[in-house]
Amino acid sequence: MATVAGTFTTPARGMLRATWTLTNGDDGVPLDAPSYPDKTLTVRGTFGAGGTCILEGADAASTTYSTLNDSRGEGNALSFTAQDTRVVNENPGKIRPRVTAGDGTTSIIVVIECHAGRI
Repeated sequence: MATVAGTFTTPARGMLRATWTLTNGDDGVPLDAPSYPDKTLTVRGTFGAGGTCILEGADAASTTYSTLNDSRGEGNALSFTAQDTRVVNENPGKIRPRVTAGDGTTSIIVVIECHAGRI
């Protein structure tokens, strides 16, 4: 149960990639990338018994996070119990992944690929 630093790289012009490896109870150091409005989230790894990973967002000045939604809109929470890839609907000031449940085998890799749009 820790706040885990991510790896932040720029593999191409106008692109930012954030990667975290989280275990049961961990959250990721927030990604501050509102200038990259197009975000795709991939979650994979070992979820273990009851493993769940969610994506949360907050405005830049806040420490209160709420669960974000996929591109289908409000009510389609970015909450995962198995590998999946989704497009993030919102673009808050800060985004972080959080593992809300799991067991000793839970090890989830979260990747957010962000694009600035046309360059």
